[in-house]
Amino acid sequence: MSTNPPILPFYSPGVQSLMPMFYVAWADRVLSPSEVELLQQKVQELGFLKPQEKAILQQWMNPARPPSRELFKHWEIELRKSAQQLPKEKRNSFAALGIEMAQRSAVQYLEPDANIKWSSEETKQALEGLEKALGDIDTLTFQRIFQDKVNEERELDSERCKATFSADSMGQLLDKHKPELRQRVKTLLQDPAFQRDIIPDKDAYRLKILEWTKLLAAQGFGALAYPTEYGGGSDMEAYATIFEMLGYFDMSLAIKFGVQFGLFGGSVHALGTERHHAKYLKDIGTLDLAGCFAMTETGHGSNVRQLETTATYDPITDEFVVHSPTLAAGKEYIGNALHSQMASVFCQLIVKGENHGVHAVLVPLRDENGNLLEGRTVKDNGYKLGLNGVDNGRIWFDQVRVPRENLLNRFGDVDENGEYSSPIENPSRRFFTMLGTLVGGRVCVPRAGLSGAKTGLNIAINYALKRRQFGKDFNTPEVLILDYPSHQRRLMPLLAKAYALNFGLDHLLERFLEADEESIREVETLAAGMKSYATWFTTETLQECREACGGKGYLAENRFADLKADTDIFTTFEGDNTVLMQLVAKGVLTTFRQSFNEEGAFGMLRFVGGQVATAITEMNPITVRNSSREHLLDSATHLQAFEYREDRMKLYISQKMRGLIKDGNSAYDAAMRCQRAMLDLAEAFVERTVLEQFIKVVEVEENVEQKAVLKQVCDLYALHTIEQHKGWYLERGYMESAKTKAVTKLVDELCATVRHQSCALVDAFGIPRELLAAPIAL
Repeated sequence: MSTNPPILPFYSPGVQSLMPMFYVAWADRVLSPSEVELLQQKVQELGFLKPQEKAILQQWMNPARPPSRELFKHWEIELRKSAQQLPKEKRNSFAALGIEMAQRSAVQYLEPDANIKWSSEETKQALEGLEKALGDIDTLTFQRIFQDKVNEERELDSERCKATFSADSMGQLLDKHKPELRQRVKTLLQDPAFQRDIIPDKDAYRLKILEWTKLLAAQGFGALAYPTEYGGGSDMEAYATIFEMLGYFDMSLAIKFGVQFGLFGGSVHALGTERHHAKYLKDIGTLDLAGCFAMTETGHGSNVRQLETTATYDPITDEFVVHSPTLAAGKEYIGNALHSQMASVFCQLIVKGENHGVHAVLVPLRDENGNLLEGRTVKDNGYKLGLNGVDNGRIWFDQVRVPRENLLNRFGDVDENGEYSSPIENPSRRFFTMLGTLVGGRVCVPRAGLSGAKTGLNIAINYALKRRQFGKDFNTPEVLILDYPSHQRRLMPLLAKAYALNFGLDHLLERFLEADEESIREVETLAAGMKSYATWFTTETLQECREACGGKGYLAENRFADLKADTDIFTTFEGDNTVLMQLVAKGVLTTFRQSFNEEGAFGMLRFVGGQVATAITEMNPITVRNSSREHLLDSATHLQAFEYREDRMKLYISQKMRGLIKDGNSAYDAAMRCQRAMLDLAEAFVERTVLEQFIKVVEVEENVEQKAVLKQVCDLYALHTIEQHKGWYLERGYMESAKTKAVTKLVDELCATVRHQSCALVDAFGIPRELLAAPIAL
């Protein structure tokens, strides 16, 4: 049993000077007879030691009573802390360390002539003599004390060397869309003009974000999606790329950029015609005309069709009268509301007493001096959970008159005679066609969200490759926390899913860029699903990464506070995720039914044939319990399981709804009773789509080393997703318990495998140190 004197708040200078020597002597938990003799002799000889200091040191020289673990750890902490204060050239001497510690302690003890005493040649020689007499110092003991940031960086370099592929090459695969533009944006954001500070005051923060947005506009970034004849680049892919890159830097800037150039400018571009494009787009792209997108109301968010704001045509003055009839009709949470000169206002269009549904009207808000115009009321939403660099506000209109030409008239117009016309006669189809043109927001938002998740993963994984906790025993080095299976389980599946989503979102962007009138509804369904799935992932990932970094992750400087707060709302704006997933399910079921209607009896035979084939090949007694590695690591097996879940749900919901309607329920009531299952179907649809894209990426990859790692990451995503749904598979008899247990075992194994590639996998995200900006990750 070891006994020790209480640990003092500050050891005296004399004790501090010898603490490194005692740490070295006790490092192996044994004080040999020769060490006892040496230490006792030296302690008595050292003239600078006071009697009470010798008494403390005498207690530390009892070989039968080694210092407790707590005391020894206390020494180690104090030694490491002082070692960081030494010049690099002295970080190889315990004698120099002892002098450094004594000098620091002397200041606290107000010891007279401390500098003279502890910098004297006599003191130096005495301590160096003792260090030399103790003999060769164990390498691990030396590293524990003098390990610094350089050594930590070497550890990370060592981790990178473990990777079997090139991070640069992998980065080129991840960043295949506009690589030159990506680099240009990253370089720009590292300019001193974009120096990022924590700005607690929202008004100051908003002005900084506005300043940065103007700098982006000056680079020509704001107008990139607009036609070239109006100062743009006709390049929606470039706009999406910039939005994604801003997600690595500051989410408030990304959203401000998106509101001005994507939502406001996008509505003018997509819903307006030549007269609006010529008059406004160039100034919008340069931010000479700041604007906002006023759709959401206090009383109606997701239900856009029931907005209360009205735009009533007055034939006498040839104007629209825009009005908020109730308090709840006020436009809510409108980004850029406090800086805007104009708003794109979504309202019920009333002509000659007839409501033609929701249309957009451009309404000036402020004059050229920034003064609010008559009939407009704008109130600051105040401080929010996050994104406090965005000036969100509420807007009401009191009989505000605007010219008839301010109606964005691509899908509905009123002529000089007060006659309404539309190229789309069906009001419902017209409404959804109008909203479909604005789907770009749902394509871009998850890309910025994924940038936030990648940032969190980069921080957490780099930290886990430096941070050590516990060890096999007291004398061995502590273990990197990423070497713990529990920590691998926390982070590696998220890393795999980030890669999967990267490829899934690339697929969505490509489908969006290629969309035409026939395919746009499918793209809308995919965008709604990917936006929901990806932003939920961002929220989950950042929370897990924050926890994985412990208390360090809670510090504002390490960015999780802002990342979590700023991306939390991504699950709500551009459509509440749960509502969007219902739209996804509706779209999937509609396509499912249409396939039967279009193909008739052949379509039914084809589907039944598929079900029979599944029963034979996938649900036979051998396959449902097949737990072999070859089978479980086969991408075809993964995709079949994902497809089965989606197809089974489509059939189940379709049959249940048909039965409910047959029993006299309305289609609305039937859908309500199937709502939970519809959300599961939407998830299954998105997961199957994402896995398909990941498998395609693996199949076409030509670099052998990179292909092997991508296959491992893809397998981890697939098997971890199956594991999450194993209850469902067990209940349906698609898998037996022996198989799901084998899946779990393989997930554990893949987590350990991917862990050795993880440093290079997050390096491949290509986030510059200046943008990562978290001290624990650098």
